[in-house]
Amino acid sequence: MSHDRRLYFAAAARNRQPILDVLQEHLPPRGLALEVASGSGEHVVHFAQACPDLVFQPSDPDPAHRASIDAWTVALGLANVRPAIDLDAMAATWPVAAANAVLCSNMIHIAPWGATVGLVRGAGRIVPPGGVLYLYGPYRRGGRHTAPSNAAFDASLRAQHTAWGVRDLEAVADLAAAEGFAAPIVVEMPANNLSLVLRKPV
Repeated sequence: MSHDRRLYFAAAARNRQPILDVLQEHLPPRGLALEVASGSGEHVVHFAQACPDLVFQPSDPDPAHRASIDAWTVALGLANVRPAIDLDAMAATWPVAAANAVLCSNMIHIAPWGATVGLVRGAGRIVPPGGVLYLYGPYRRGGRHTAPSNAAFDASLRAQHTAWGVRDLEAVADLAAAEGFAAPIVVEMPANNLSLVLRKPV
């Protein structure tokens, strides 16, 4: 049975509602929202249930994650979530040509910096004026960690992989500015995370 392929991530269960609260203030009322690095799919199905007029396109490079996303969609009977696709944020072209919003949670600190560059460039290619790039996760501000727990988390990430780590909010904002996005709206989130809402001016 397909529902046996559903994955459960504790962090997703904790943070999906706080993220949705921010998204509901900033997402377009209708159109297509592409989620990059959808993971288990618990985020995207939660968002889709609350935003029935939006169509969601989940994506993940991991086949087990894509199977989980699709299983969650089927189990919940959601008509506004498309089948998960394989998307590499660093690729020069993406399998989605246009989207009103690009969403990405908890990826950029567990990927090389090049993945963040690719993510922001890709969003810049496919998001129209008035569209949104939404990023969630831990960030440094002004070159400093926002909490001791984030400093410890950063050290543990870099111990796992030298190319990983908590990024500077300003560096991400600079990347986005180069792709035509306005300065981020920054929303403080539980567990010392931040939401960054980057909009393309109309």
